[in-house]
Amino acid sequence: MVPRVALMAVESVTREVDLEAVNARLAGAAPWEILEWAVATYYPKLTMATAFGPEGCAILHMLSQIEPGVRVFNLDTGYQFAETLQLRDQIAARYGIEVELVRPALTVAEYEAANGGPVYVSEPDRCCRDRKLIPMRRAIEGYEAWISAIRADQSSDRRQASIVGWDAKFGLMKINPLLRWTRRDVWAYIVANDVPYNPLHDRGYPSIGCWPCTRAVQPGETDERAGRWAGQAKTECGLHSLDSSQL
Repeated sequence: MVPRVALMAVESVTREVDLEAVNARLAGAAPWEILEWAVATYYPKLTMATAFGPEGCAILHMLSQIEPGVRVFNLDTGYQFAETLQLRDQIAARYGIEVELVRPALTVAEYEAANGGPVYVSEPDRCCRDRKLIPMRRAIEGYEAWISAIRADQSSDRRQASIVGWDAKFGLMKINPLLRWTRRDVWAYIVANDVPYNPLHDRGYPSIGCWPCTRAVQPGETDERAGRWAGQAKTECGLHSLDSSQL
């Protein structure tokens, strides 16, 4: 269970946030306390993007007890694993949170026909831009803040994030309640609270994206994201990278 704690006093009238002060204030806070601050400060202009990773599922459990009315969406590229979409149904049944599927303008068939085949093979960055980043920009229109499920120990770009920060790429505040947690912290929470998760995690997929660009982690690979865009220099879809040139 998420401990019930009093909501923190927030800048709820102007929504102007002193980032240095807020981050100092939330530095030692638990993820659910950070979410309570986010809800009190920005809701209903608060949204969340999830790919249904273990971190996102943990946050959905917390939100179900704090404010289940927060709008949550998934960037459905058309290339997601069937297990990922089935998990969406489990989340809805368990918590009553209907995660919205935000899709690109073109279906996979239309997109590949227009480009002479799968773009993820020849131009993976463009594929991510067209099928994730551009739909993301549309999905956050009218919102003042979005919740992400990144952890600082996942990549060099994510290590530079703050708990609350301005997302220049998308033009709104970004809140990272699990930033200081480790993979072990996340899984301890999932087990303790019986949170539904993607069964692919039990089959060697610690990090799951689109099926053409995700494989199981091989023996000897220590990076939990080693199965994403394996064999390429690419490590991020662009949502959480510092480079804003893709948009």
